[in-house]
Amino acid sequence: MPERHCALRAILGIVLLCTAFSFRAAQAAPSDETIARGKALTIAGDCASCHTADPARPFAGGKRIDTPFGAVYSPNLTPDRETGLGAWSDEDFTRALRYGVAPDGSRYYPVFPYPYFTKLTRQDLLAIRAYLATLTPFRNTRPPPQLRWPLNYRVVMRLWNYLFFRPGIFEPNQQKSTEWNRGAYLVRGAAHCGACHTPKNMFDADKRGRAFGGGSVDGWFAPRLDNAARAGLKSWSVDDITEYLASGRNGKSHADGPMAEVVVNSTSLMSDADLRAIAVYLKDQPSGAPEPAASPPPATEISAGKTLYDRACIACHEADGSGAPRIYPPLPGNANLQSADPASTLRIILDGAQTVTTPRAPNAGSMPGYAKQMSDQEIADVTNYIRNSWGNAAPLLSAAEVRKARK
Repeated sequence: MPERHCALRAILGIVLLCTAFSFRAAQAAPSDETIARGKALTIAGDCASCHTADPARPFAGGKRIDTPFGAVYSPNLTPDRETGLGAWSDEDFTRALRYGVAPDGSRYYPVFPYPYFTKLTRQDLLAIRAYLATLTPFRNTRPPPQLRWPLNYRVVMRLWNYLFFRPGIFEPNQQKSTEWNRGAYLVRGAAHCGACHTPKNMFDADKRGRAFGGGSVDGWFAPRLDNAARAGLKSWSVDDITEYLASGRNGKSHADGPMAEVVVNSTSLMSDADLRAIAVYLKDQPSGAPEPAASPPPATEISAGKTLYDRACIACHEADGSGAPRIYPPLPGNANLQSADPASTLRIILDGAQTVTTPRAPNAGSMPGYAKQMSDQEIADVTNYIRNSWGNAAPLLSAAEVRKARK
């Protein structure tokens, strides 16, 4: 009998042990809902754009990202165990996104927007991890960073974090609506809009007190997202912002350059509810720094610019600049056009533009580039004309600035 009892106890122990393991496995397996939420946040973060160098190997990293201090290469986000996230624990992943610390204890560079991702809840961080774990694993070892001294030593980032990084989960504003708070959570967290649309200091950190005041990005200018009258969103409605994010165009402007990529890979794939929440939050932002004073061009430059406009632009944009909204963007009151920094306007005039094509807006217009057809002075004249006609007002630019933009 004792032997029988021992055998029964052994069998019972094995059953209980297997049940416990099965229970833990069931607990560990993320639900479809969690994975879907993680996918939505990954899309909101536009992670694919930075972490895909080869379209045949999405999220495998290795894409070169230039910074004012040199270049870095994005890491592999697929579940490959040797070169990706496959061997990471939940704590590794959470610490990386919330504090910018790698599993080996080294610090990430803030080109990885952990100063924004720190706003996300642990539940959402692990939802992102759950989604990334469903991706096809690809082996891909990225090149080392090519940064100038002393930033080629990651230990320097400890000082950067001390000076500029404030970790902390997003805290809802109880005086605002649920929709407003959802928009704030996305804009200040996963979507990290300020990473491009906030000016940077000499250390490439966001300038304090200048949130959404516009910033330089790869030779373009990410416009103001505050309530500035000329170059901000004051003239845009919630519906205008929502339509722009969903389709890359609206009755006031079209997306181009880096923003076109964001629309294609991120915002056009987001839910209508999240896009509207972002719009509600942005429309509620106060005006930031005063817009610079703008003096009208001299009469001779206005005349020269108008002559060029009548010759090259009037066929699509009309004599009054009204264009064909959602095909050829209107110029009067155009916020991008009136930005203090003319970089985006120059890029479009020099290189041309192709309207973003998305499932929500399949019909695209295009614009040829005029880099070969016009001199530096002619580009300056026509740019000053459209930036200061039909009620527009923007600082004047010189032929020297055009020459610099060509390079």
